[in-house]
Amino acid sequence: MMLRGVAHSAKDIFTLLLTRSQSCNPGLKFSSVWPDITNRSFLIHSSYTTDTKSREENKKTLENLYSLSVDITKIRRVKEWVLLQDVAYVKEIAGILQEMGADETTVASIIEHCPEAILHTPAEINSQRALWQLVCQDEKQLIKLIEQFPESFFTTECQENQKANILFFQELGLKNNIITRFLTSAPNIFYNPVEKNKNVIETLQRNYLNLGGSEANMKIWILKLLSQNPFILLNTSTTIQENLEFLQKNDFTDQEVLQLLSKLKGFIFQLNSTTMQKSILFSKNIFKCSDQELKQLVLKCPALLYYSVPVLEERLEGLLKEGISIAQIRETPMVLELTTQIVQYRIKKLSALGYDIKSGNLECLNGTKKDFEVTYGKIQSKKERPIFNPVAPLHIED
Repeated sequence: MMLRGVAHSAKDIFTLLLTRSQSCNPGLKFSSVWPDITNRSFLIHSSYTTDTKSREENKKTLENLYSLSVDITKIRRVKEWVLLQDVAYVKEIAGILQEMGADETTVASIIEHCPEAILHTPAEINSQRALWQLVCQDEKQLIKLIEQFPESFFTTECQENQKANILFFQELGLKNNIITRFLTSAPNIFYNPVEKNKNVIETLQRNYLNLGGSEANMKIWILKLLSQNPFILLNTSTTIQENLEFLQKNDFTDQEVLQLLSKLKGFIFQLNSTTMQKSILFSKNIFKCSDQELKQLVLKCPALLYYSVPVLEERLEGLLKEGISIAQIRETPMVLELTTQIVQYRIKKLSALGYDIKSGNLECLNGTKKDFEVTYGKIQSKKERPIFNPVAPLHIED
């Protein structure tokens, strides 16, 4: 959740969504697979045997893995079921990787981190290779991506959808390096039928213009939104429309809605009106403010809209325990974008310099890690700088 000041990495922003999406199984709702999204191997495993006790490991598979210097103990520890399958393509998959420029160590590393790779047919992997080559500069870059994100590459479902979406994103104007980032960190968006993704994009474009955005800036706005949060495409057009209408019903002007969309990087579409309403009411009660005052607070700190009540409660409680007042928080609500652990760490560092956070400004707590380090450095320099007395006599030796 990339709100300003939250020390989340790109890995946190783009969680690996590696299960089949609704497009591959129209009867399956995305919400029903959410708990298993970060454990795609569960679904792959279910396609093969689940009886690990009564079956023996495939000797031929073991021999082939040993010949590639693969650490089989790693596979046994995490995905032993792979070793039980009657059919595996160890030599064939290794050969394809070597054709792309992978050395023996790289091949072994890829298989150790994604053992189910050896269960795919050579035809499937060659098709996936051709798909990724559409956006990779060369095979050197491709093999590097496979080494870093093997599970994303060896997710070979819905290849027709994958290809159609790659071509659509290119036509839309996304650069190939952005599309490769999507392939590695948000592969599920490629499993949607391309018509579904086009529909979502068209809904965003239409609403952008309806909210007062200009035709000239629309393409840049859409591309930036997608680059920041490709998971927008996992939402439905209906959800997008409902959430925008919720903001308008709460008296946010068209310009303010656009402002919130940009600040929240599209994550607002992953919320629902009930959650947002609860968060708004909670903030209103805590800060004892009017509807108009609350609206200004939300525009200043979208976290008040985005985070659920339990999260806001926890962060407020953490700030109050540090001796910070509600009035201070209301003055600088952006501090709620920080986790309690980050706040405690920063307060401790500032206190060591003699800075009293209880009577001081909370602005010094805000921002990214880099922002805070700059602020901290300035306070430290100011503390260490000797005081200059302009009327003191100067001692000059003759």
